[in-house]
Amino acid sequence: MIAEIDTSLIDWSRAQFALTAIYHWLFVPLTLGLGIVQAIMETIYYKTGDEFWKKTAKFWMKIFGINFAIGVATGLILEFEFGTNWSNYSWFVGDIFGAPLAIEGIVAFFMEATFIAVMYFGWNKVSKGFHLTSTWLTIVGATISAFWILVANAWMQHPAGMHFNPDTVRNEMGSFWEVALSPVAINKFFHTVLSGWIIGGMVVAGISSWYLLKKRETKFALASIKVGVAFGLIACLLSIWTGDGSAAQVAEKQPMKLAAMEGLYKGDKGINLVGIGILNPSKKEYNDDKSPFLFKIDVPIPKFLSYLSFGDFNAYVPGIKDIIDGGYTTSDGSIALSALEKMKKGKLAIAALADYSSAKADSALFERKADSIKNAITAAECVVETADGDTILLLSDEVFATKKATVYSRIAESRQQLNDNIKYFGYGYIKEPSDLIPPISLTFYAFRIMVILGGFLLLLFAISAYFSYKNKFETKRWLQWTCLISILFAIIAGQAGWVVAEVGRQPWAIQDMLPTSAAISRLSTSSVQITFFIFLALFTVLLIAELKIMINAIKKGPQINEQ
Repeated sequence: MIAEIDTSLIDWSRAQFALTAIYHWLFVPLTLGLGIVQAIMETIYYKTGDEFWKKTAKFWMKIFGINFAIGVATGLILEFEFGTNWSNYSWFVGDIFGAPLAIEGIVAFFMEATFIAVMYFGWNKVSKGFHLTSTWLTIVGATISAFWILVANAWMQHPAGMHFNPDTVRNEMGSFWEVALSPVAINKFFHTVLSGWIIGGMVVAGISSWYLLKKRETKFALASIKVGVAFGLIACLLSIWTGDGSAAQVAEKQPMKLAAMEGLYKGDKGINLVGIGILNPSKKEYNDDKSPFLFKIDVPIPKFLSYLSFGDFNAYVPGIKDIIDGGYTTSDGSIALSALEKMKKGKLAIAALADYSSAKADSALFERKADSIKNAITAAECVVETADGDTILLLSDEVFATKKATVYSRIAESRQQLNDNIKYFGYGYIKEPSDLIPPISLTFYAFRIMVILGGFLLLLFAISAYFSYKNKFETKRWLQWTCLISILFAIIAGQAGWVVAEVGRQPWAIQDMLPTSAAISRLSTSSVQITFFIFLALFTVLLIAELKIMINAIKKGPQINEQ
């Protein structure tokens, strides 16, 4: 069992990882979104031969490239942190978690690195068709890279395709395809990539609107807006579909996260979905009688949470108290165990693993001494000392057989107890049932920020597309300002989505299998604090540098000679 670790070390390590992830996610979605936009524009150039579209595509490639470089730097640091800050995690599941990351590095990253060179430096050096292919393969490589990273993350949310090996004390991959193609991984991939497309479309529309506000590069701006808002609108509509799939998966596999997202303490059948609300800050305990809300307005569709969760308006949705206390009927028809029961089973699993390891060590000792024991004496047991000073226990055949049978019986019994309780292994490290509750306020508000801003962006894209294709966008300064400001809203919505996904599954590093308290490396808290502030300063400098370079590139403009 992993020894006690200072909670401040856990908090600082989580903060450092969150810091790196937040900065990294500032760059990744723009890479995914702009990559598609620039490829679409170059495709138009390939089909029409119009040099205008070539220059338009090259401008957005410049913005893409600035962002891509910084994204790579932050992503590498993020992966290294698994080894430095979360070494127990890496040891425990490295055989599984490392596989998609290795594929991402070997296949996707090299694919990006190969074709991005042609994309930037191959103009007028390779054929138009080969250059277009390189552009598409660059963004396909970036998307494949995102896929494998999201496969790894989805496995943390819902571990599948693996088995626990008590001999190595590690989880090992049982089925690669169950890991790679789990429903959680596929849905997370599409939903996350679509959020990047939304950001990409909004950035194109926002920057283009700035040109219109400055009354310059008008033809370029209007053409870019048409592509950007159509792309963003399609992405928004598709994200609603994937968001619905996410709700069902969270309800089934992470009910505590769903309860936190809704501020739901007491479950029931036919639960309404909270539209907006203010949580009651005085509610400190999950089982007190205080109301969870100071104010809330439900979505107008009655029983909508039950429907989103299980496809049934009258389905039972458990609340936080229900999940802690257990006793309700789950979606698969079984009776949910209480947190205390799961913790008890988890401790049994940990104890069984320790006993199994001890019995295996005893078994190995017996096997190593077997020849000596068998040939030495036939009388009762005695102890002799060899020439090199090693003490050997010598047993008669009968006594040896009895002791060996006892050891192997221990191995079988502990292995069986481990198998019976391995599902709850991680609960053995939980101290109190309340530790299973994630930060409710952060999860609840982040979810609403994501959904509300997502709805706003959908409406904005629809309005912008209407005026754009009616050729009236140029006259709507209010709409231009809204698109420009909404770049920030799109980024915030994307960040909020990740907050829901990652904060909502706490305290788990791997759902039900390994809590963060058991996944941490043995480091001094001060060293993590120092590196936290080093990374904060470094990433901030990189972000400022990127914004400065990007703003200079935007001010310079696409340099299209418009008539």
